[in-house]
Amino acid sequence: MGAAAGTLVIACGALAREIVALRQVNDWPHMDVQCLPAEFHNRPEKIPAAVREKIQANRGRYNTLFVAYADCGTGGLLDAVLAEEHVERIPGAHCYEFFAGSAVFEALADREPGTFYLTDFLLRHFERLVIHGLGIDRHPELMEQYFGNYRRLVYLAQVESPQGIADGQRAADRLGLEYEYRVTGYGELEHSLHRAHVGVVSWQN
Repeated sequence: MGAAAGTLVIACGALAREIVALRQVNDWPHMDVQCLPAEFHNRPEKIPAAVREKIQANRGRYNTLFVAYADCGTGGLLDAVLAEEHVERIPGAHCYEFFAGSAVFEALADREPGTFYLTDFLLRHFERLVIHGLGIDRHPELMEQYFGNYRRLVYLAQVESPQGIADGQRAADRLGLEYEYRVTGYGELEHSLHRAHVGVVSWQN
């Protein structure tokens, strides 16, 4: 094996398109990306072990390892793995927070705690991950159980798009929720990847 070089980003599959776009725009040719299944959004208990496996399989092959996950529902278990492996991640509880920014997300949550959030990825895969993934297509009665306590859907858009605005409205109508649209851009994802690229986020191997 040759000398370690470059940066490896171990990412949630829901961020793959955004990370590739940022790598191209920022000209990060020495950044590689390996993604875990986006379906882990619904199975966060699988994330810590899967991330550890990726880290251990790639240690020594790269100068820098970085994890493009927030806590993502692992209840601190991902952070425990990363502390043991000496690898950093994007700050925040979930992708909604790091896209919107902590202050904006906190204000949104305070204004309406009963808010369901979508990102570009989740909107593109709304039917597969939400309607099919939660079994609502097979058992419509589950709609009330899952969404009965929600009041609003907020679509946090990474890329502004008239089609996205319309699709977000349809998703909100499908769930019977009020609709709000906000363009966030890439938020802390871009900032964190930049720091990882220059080697100031992750420990060196």
